[in-house]
Amino acid sequence: MDMLKKKLRVCVATCNRADYSKLAPIMCGIKSHPDDFELEVMVLGSHLIDDYGNTFRLIEQDGFEIGSKLHTIVRGEDEAAMVESVGLALVKLPDVLQRLHPDILVVHGDRFDALALATAAALMNIRILHVEGGEVSGTIDDSIRHAISKLAHYHACCTPRAEQYLIAMCEDHSRILLAGCPSYDKLLSTYHKDNYMDVIKSWLGDTVQKHDYIVALQHPVTTDIQHSIKIYGLMLDALLSFNKKTLILFPNIDAGSKEMVRVMRKKGIEQHPNFRAVKHIPFEQFIQLVCHAGCMIGNSSCGVREAGAFGTAVVNLGTRQTGRETGENVIHVRDADTHNKIYHALELQFGKRYPCGKIYGDGNAVTRILKFLRTIDLDEPLQKTFCFPPVKDSFSQDIDHILETQSALAVDLGGTNLRVAIVCMKGKILKKYTQPNPKTFEDRMQLILKMCFEAMWEAVRLNCRILGVGVSTGGRVNPQEGVVLHSTKLIQEWSTIDLRTPISDAMHLPVWVDNDGNCAALAEKKFGHGKGVENFVTIITGTGIGGGIIHHSELVHGSTFCAAELGHIMVSLEGPECSCGSRGCIEAYASGMALQREAKRLHDEDLLKVEGMDMKLSEPVTAAHLITAASLGNPKADAILNKACTALGVGIINILHIVNPSLVILSGVLASYYQNPVQHIVHGRALLSAQSIKVVTSDLEDPALLGAASMVLDYTTRRTY
Repeated sequence: MDMLKKKLRVCVATCNRADYSKLAPIMCGIKSHPDDFELEVMVLGSHLIDDYGNTFRLIEQDGFEIGSKLHTIVRGEDEAAMVESVGLALVKLPDVLQRLHPDILVVHGDRFDALALATAAALMNIRILHVEGGEVSGTIDDSIRHAISKLAHYHACCTPRAEQYLIAMCEDHSRILLAGCPSYDKLLSTYHKDNYMDVIKSWLGDTVQKHDYIVALQHPVTTDIQHSIKIYGLMLDALLSFNKKTLILFPNIDAGSKEMVRVMRKKGIEQHPNFRAVKHIPFEQFIQLVCHAGCMIGNSSCGVREAGAFGTAVVNLGTRQTGRETGENVIHVRDADTHNKIYHALELQFGKRYPCGKIYGDGNAVTRILKFLRTIDLDEPLQKTFCFPPVKDSFSQDIDHILETQSALAVDLGGTNLRVAIVCMKGKILKKYTQPNPKTFEDRMQLILKMCFEAMWEAVRLNCRILGVGVSTGGRVNPQEGVVLHSTKLIQEWSTIDLRTPISDAMHLPVWVDNDGNCAALAEKKFGHGKGVENFVTIITGTGIGGGIIHHSELVHGSTFCAAELGHIMVSLEGPECSCGSRGCIEAYASGMALQREAKRLHDEDLLKVEGMDMKLSEPVTAAHLITAASLGNPKADAILNKACTALGVGIINILHIVNPSLVILSGVLASYYQNPVQHIVHGRALLSAQSIKVVTSDLEDPALLGAASMVLDYTTRRTY
């Protein structure tokens, strides 16, 4: 039966250099699966115009056979010419579509050429897949984009917000795919090529260095052409004053572009030694130029979309991208009405590097789109159905999409093991990897990235979208900078370490870092006993003693990030020495290390083992042996454990009297042992107002990983201009 399966005949129509960068990865994917698909390529619009570089040749150079070339542009570069171009395309398209007879037509974005394609295909009963619908920007493109969405039968959108907007536009949930931007599939795999300096020098000269030049790309805003021309002139003036090497691309073919080129030539930009003016750059080279630029300026969607994946600083001018989701790398000059305002923005941004962001994709869009295309049933009714009234639920009801938008990568750096996990929004660990923690910084970072990349590949297989990376580590951490300030003695070479930058740069994901005790508190807040509790304390009772404080539903870090060092609350002036160098800390009495120390002392004095206790000679002595001995009636072991319980209980009473939480959660391997004695001590020794506060044991299996994941799942945000 599989041999008789009909191939899906897919026609991809590309109109200009910009949409080809998004469609080329899809075309490659379709071409690489000849058993499933038959690819037809249609080229029209500015691809076929000499002034815009005859970019159809790039399509041929990429190995695609062009089935049809349609000359559809009426020159004039004004509003009337755009309308006439749509009309000319509508006259020519029916013959071509009848000849190609595709099962589905793939159309991209918001150009007037694409509107003609969608209109012709819809009227000829050809199914349409619209790529990058549902987005918002500040020009006539918005109206064209949404019009194409209404004509399209299927949608491959880039962001969760775009998906929500399509749902609000009454599009059928089952026909919306949250894929990500296809160009990210190519740019994330090509921008870091070793030959980037050759590319930079070939376009800007041998003396230019990375991060020391500007990429400029400004298009007309067709709803306010005169203002567009004014902003363009001001941008050029600012760039001339800024006096840096600048690669400037010609504007697109929209109404007003002819006047903008005239302004550029009047200012002598093409002859100026600081400028290189070009009509077209191959996408792979353009991506490397944007990646290594000191700044990008203009109003191109590349600035608010692709540039964020590299952390390149961007100055966005005017209203063309109003409403687009942007990362922190973008500064908006909304009213770009003076040369000084633009110049000041360049001063602020030039040379800065930002964390890599992946708002618009993770490099796996094509895989999702091909999977989606295979599910299209050509026997189902062609007529579109709309979902009225607009759905209020902000998420798609398709379980694949729910999983894709709600996953995090969690990393736990322990003294012994390094663990990485994929965690979904409900707190389920879908996949976990464990390796011994290397002793050196270089080996540790290399292993972290290797395990993270393995998890990312597995996430694609599991149909999970990774929103970011959360890292839990021992020691004192500055979560605002993602830096480990001072580590525990268990993790060597791990002080003054910037964890966020190398992981973010390699993974192209936002990264959060915090202390393991704080992560345990966050895990309880999202998934455990702390859910819905405004004030509580989590105490980890393991190898050491740590914890986290949630006050008014927020994690307390303190002025120097050492709040909630609960293990180092002193409960005795002359107690045993602690690992911190002080004496009498809770950790010196009640931690696993402290109990193991006392167990070894008793064992060395031959006072540990009692009748009924099974203990082999070669077996290392642990805290568990001390607890077993006490349960079998060993008075020495019992006295040590009573002192440990008292120390922990008194320390918790101090916390209750200072912070006054409504709940104490004990976590870690010793939690179940300590819970009842500590509750008894609190009831007997605390102030009357604090005696009723409950002490409970955590139900969470892996609080460090869940807490690391919760940083991502709770704090991943999308900034909107």
